[in-house]
Amino acid sequence: MIKQEIHALLHEGTVIPAYPLALTADRQFDERGQRALTRYYIDAGVGGIAVGVHTTQFEIRDPEFNLFEKVLTLAVDEIDNYMKDDRPFIKIAGICGELEQATYEATFAKNLGYDLGLLSFRGLNHLSEEELIHHTKEIAKIIPVFGFYLQPAVGGRELSFDFWKKFADIPNVHAIKIAPFDRYRTLDVVRAVCHSEQRDDIALYTGNDDNIITDLITNYEIPVNGKIIKKHIVGGLLGHWAAWTKKAVEQFEEIKTTRKENGSMDKFNVLSHQVTDANSAFFDVRNRFKGCIAGINEILARQGILQGNWCLLEKEKLSPGQSEEIVRVYREYPHLHDDDFVKNNLETWLN
Repeated sequence: MIKQEIHALLHEGTVIPAYPLALTADRQFDERGQRALTRYYIDAGVGGIAVGVHTTQFEIRDPEFNLFEKVLTLAVDEIDNYMKDDRPFIKIAGICGELEQATYEATFAKNLGYDLGLLSFRGLNHLSEEELIHHTKEIAKIIPVFGFYLQPAVGGRELSFDFWKKFADIPNVHAIKIAPFDRYRTLDVVRAVCHSEQRDDIALYTGNDDNIITDLITNYEIPVNGKIIKKHIVGGLLGHWAAWTKKAVEQFEEIKTTRKENGSMDKFNVLSHQVTDANSAFFDVRNRFKGCIAGINEILARQGILQGNWCLLEKEKLSPGQSEEIVRVYREYPHLHDDDFVKNNLETWLN
């Protein structure tokens, strides 16, 4: 159910930004900005995008906004029309809600040409782990599944090692985004996948925006029935990578090259804490992530890709002091931003 070239890229590892939502000042959908955003990611060299996920704002599904179908359709249309070569590009659709809603979203995305569904359990805390496994099996019958361990601070829940072992055993699960923002829970998923017979068919991706580089340079050696199973996190699907994306691609490619050449990862230790510090400003860590989506939008607005940092809900906005934190990380880590790249291409993307 997954194209060979998509499977190969997924397992090789790549940069996948979580797709923001472009809005006007009156919080109406900004199609021009959304298309510019898509072009930005393509030209930055990412390997795919994830649409309809937390960074896109889960509220796009609410009847008062009714944007889920429109945003997913525009993204596919722009990818198909703007791609300048035939390199593989992974299209991932966020899928959430009760089984009826998730089934509809999976079917809609599959019919549009999305390669995988990023399956979120947000809002399903009333279901047992066994019920979540059944939920996943039903969606996996429709579309290849990209699992998602969402951190509790933004609507996720803790899930056991046994859950992830059963999850990894489900046919048509091809990847897992590990995003509990917790080293113990991250290790649970890695261990569970290594204990699965499908371990070689499941790609691990970081969603831990607080530990991006550390996740990408860590090698895991997990004892399983007297053997050592080696596994590493091959790429990332991240909200943090929705901004300063060109530099993120360059960082990732250097890490991937170093791994292939069996080089030392020590040189990435300083970069690791710098990226985490930048993320603390983007994601409004001081205020328990309240301004995380607005923070990403703010970066893109300062660069001119978006008109502003507005979100669908008025309460979703920058927190007091967050703008100053963004200014600080801009000043302290000028090598992390891609302002020059954006400036040189912005007119093309907007027109």
